[in-house]
Amino acid sequence: MDMNHALGNAYQRSAQPVPVHTRNIVHLHIDELGDISQWRAILAGGLAGISAALATYPLEVVETRLIAQNCKEPTYRGLMHSLSSMYRNEGLQALYRGFSLTVLGAVPFSVGCYAVYVNLDKLWQERHVRFTSLQNFINGCLAAGVAQTLSFPFETVKKKMQAQSLLLPHCGGVDVHFNGMIDCFRQVIKNKGVMALWSGLTANMVKIVPYFGLLFSCFEMCKQLCLYQNGYIISPLSYKLKPGVDQSLGPYELQEFKRYLRNRKSHKAQSSSIGNRW
Repeated sequence: MDMNHALGNAYQRSAQPVPVHTRNIVHLHIDELGDISQWRAILAGGLAGISAALATYPLEVVETRLIAQNCKEPTYRGLMHSLSSMYRNEGLQALYRGFSLTVLGAVPFSVGCYAVYVNLDKLWQERHVRFTSLQNFINGCLAAGVAQTLSFPFETVKKKMQAQSLLLPHCGGVDVHFNGMIDCFRQVIKNKGVMALWSGLTANMVKIVPYFGLLFSCFEMCKQLCLYQNGYIISPLSYKLKPGVDQSLGPYELQEFKRYLRNRKSHKAQSSSIGNRW
C-alpha cells in the first residue's frame, strides 16, 4: 500500500480535528473508498467556510464599525448596541454588506494555499510525510503569505463596505464613497492607485503568517499524536508506519484486533500450561 494512501486512511479514521458541519460536507464529496481529491477538498472547505461565515459575518461587520468610529463621538456603545442599532436604522442587509467579497476572496486564497501545498515536495526535496515541525511551520507561513497576498484586495474593499454608512459622520470614516463593490474597486484605484488595494498588507502579514505557521505545525503534531495513540505509527515524532499493522483498519477495529490477538495469546498460554500439567 502506498504510504500517502495508508496515512490518509489512518488519519481519516483516527484524527479528525474539524467541525461537524465540515465533516458532513466532506462526506458528500468522498468516493466509495473514502478518498477525496484535492480540488474536491478545496470545494468542501469553501462550502464549510461559507456556511460558517453566514453565521459570524455580522460580528465582523460590528468589529469593523467599532474600530472605524470616532472615539470622541462614538456612535456605537458595544456589541449588542451595535447590532440592534444597525438592524434598526440600516436593515438586515447592512449586517451582511460586503459578504460577497468573502466568497470571492476565498477563491484566490484557496488557490494560493493549493499552489503552495502541491509544490512543498519540490521545495524540500522530500515527501511531505517526512516534514519536521519546523518545516511544517515554514509551510504554513508560506501558504498564508501567498494566499493572503492574492486575496487581500477583496479584504480591503470588504472593510470599506463594512464601515460605510450614510447615517454615520463622514459615511463611517471611509476614504472613498461608493455605491457597491465594483464602484468601490473603481474609486480606490482611481483615487489612490492599484497598490492601495494592498494597503495594510504588511500589518496583516505580521498577524496572519505566524498564526497559520503555528496552526499548520500544531495540526501536524496533533495528527501524529493521534496516529501514535491509535497504534498506526511507531512514534509521535515520526510518520514511520508500525510494522504488521493494517493501515486500512479504523481505530476501534484496530483496538478490537489487538484485543483479539492478546486474548488468543493468553488462551494459548493457558492451554499450554494445562497440557504440561498432564
